[in-house]
Amino acid sequence: MLERILEIDRECLLAINGWHAPWADTLMWIVSAKATWIPLYVLLVGLLVWRFRMPAEWRRPCACVRWSMPLCIVLLLGFGVSIGLADWLASGVLKPCVARLRPSHEEGLADLLHLVRDYRGGLYGFASSHAANTMACALLFSLIWKRGWVTLLLMIWVGLNSYSRMYLGVHYPTDILCGWLIGAVTAWMVYGVLKHLVVLPNKVRK
Repeated sequence: MLERILEIDRECLLAINGWHAPWADTLMWIVSAKATWIPLYVLLVGLLVWRFRMPAEWRRPCACVRWSMPLCIVLLLGFGVSIGLADWLASGVLKPCVARLRPSHEEGLADLLHLVRDYRGGLYGFASSHAANTMACALLFSLIWKRGWVTLLLMIWVGLNSYSRMYLGVHYPTDILCGWLIGAVTAWMVYGVLKHLVVLPNKVRK
């Protein structure tokens, strides 16, 4: 069963990586770069600060807290925990423990791949920290902001970013799926803690 899953994983990767063009190489290279999305992160932080700048309303048993903190600071700390935890689980725990070679480093497969600018990434690829981090950020923001179109746009971003990693030949589809799962779990956990600690608005006003 495992062998069949790994075989399908490899076939899907070759199909994704096999569709390539010069313009797509450039696009996927840009999409995959972390620096490309700095303006998006700045925008998300700005929206949180603008919308949730009011003091946090603490839930019991935290009502004994005497100091005040802007709700946006509480949320930003939550984002830091969610993304940091997702990155640690993917890169700090699973990659060294599972020690699954990236396709770009796997003997017999690397020669079949279309590698853009000879980029191969680190040695191990399971699970994808790109997928975990982007999913943690996008899902937590969606849970807090509560707008369908915002969720759609952020999930398109997650999907495009994750696709670029397979296009570049540095992650298998299962690396991506596991990364998504890690990011989703950490986002839901942090959201649950935030709801327990502070009163979050039911819906963000337009």
